Amino acid sequence: MTAIEIRNLTKKFGEHTAKERVAVDSLTLSIERGELFALLGPNGAGKTTTIRMLCCLLAPTGGDAILLGDSITGNPGAVKRKINVSPQETAVAPNLSVRENLEFIARIYGSDAGSARAVAGETLRRFGMEDRARDRAKSLSGGLQRRLSIAMALISDPQIVFLDEPTLGLDVRARRELWKLLEELKGKITIILTTHYLEEAEALSDRIAIIDTGRLKALGTARQIEEAAGKSSLEDAFLSLTEGGMVE
Repeated sequence: MTAIEIRNLTKKFGEHTAKERVAVDSLTLSIERGELFALLGPNGAGKTTTIRMLCCLLAPTGGDAILLGDSITGNPGAVKRKINVSPQETAVAPNLSVRENLEFIARIYGSDAGSARAVAGETLRRFGMEDRARDRAKSLSGGLQRRLSIAMALISDPQIVFLDEPTLGLDVRARRELWKLLEELKGKITIILTTHYLEEAEALSDRIAIIDTGRLKALGTARQIEEAAGKSSLEDAFLSLTEGGMVE
């Protein structure tokens, strides 16, 4: 069953001026429920702009997207009730403890004090952070801050979650720990992952969309993309399909 149907989604900045720039250019694709779907592309490819439109944080110039039956242009309020996002910038309150961050988000989403404590406790257990519950978020490593940010995005029990560059800047160990977490979430929730890392997209995703200069260049599993491009690796396929150079 389809979770997201993107139809000719377009975003232009500086429209009708000499500085007009097309960030997303008639993007059309679908994402299935329970799928871990990766958006892969170089800097400036349009990945984050696409996510911001799908999250109803940025109005499209043209086209539309239907998320679980609701349009981002026609009913953004209904869309927002079904989704959450862990942004590229780690979204934690640094002076609150790990537990307080989780309780705060639960209260924002309507839980009373008792329910917020309960759901925060369950989330701490689920994400393996019980021993850090009283620590201030600013004292956590980069990897643990990203883990907390993802936990905060999931505490509202969304049906779709967007993870924008969740492992950017992390060391290899922290990145692999987050990979394990994402593997455990696969199939339980629809996850849209944007990433710079080829190995990350290949290791985690059910399918990959390669985009560059706002356009869809390839769509399928890593193997399908390699075969369609006539290459023996995802790296070589990526380089042959994009103009923006190698991802990190």
